[in-house]
Amino acid sequence: MDTRGLEQMIGQLRATADAAASRPASAAPTDGPDFSQVLQGALKDVSQAQAQAKEMADKFSAGDSGVNLQEVMVDLEKASLSFQQMVQVRNRLVTAYQDMMNMQV
Repeated sequence: MDTRGLEQMIGQLRATADAAASRPASAAPTDGPDFSQVLQGALKDVSQAQAQAKEMADKFSAGDSGVNLQEVMVDLEKASLSFQQMVQVRNRLVTAYQDMMNMQV
């Protein structure tokens, strides 16, 4: 799996956090990519990685001579790591949401 999409999303999250810390709350957002689009793209990347890993595992199980065990294991591990990263991003988003909901106004 290509992890550039996740790394790009994490970089954009950091840039957004830095920008939010340095500008007033009433400032208009920049013309950069929409957060939901970035998140949906990352979810699609994770889903594709899992589908590719499952396909490779199925081919190996079926006895396809073009697929070796090392490739299958690497693809499965990449899919697992990308899923774990996405879970951690989700956990951070939920924590941030809960923190915002608990703020005194």
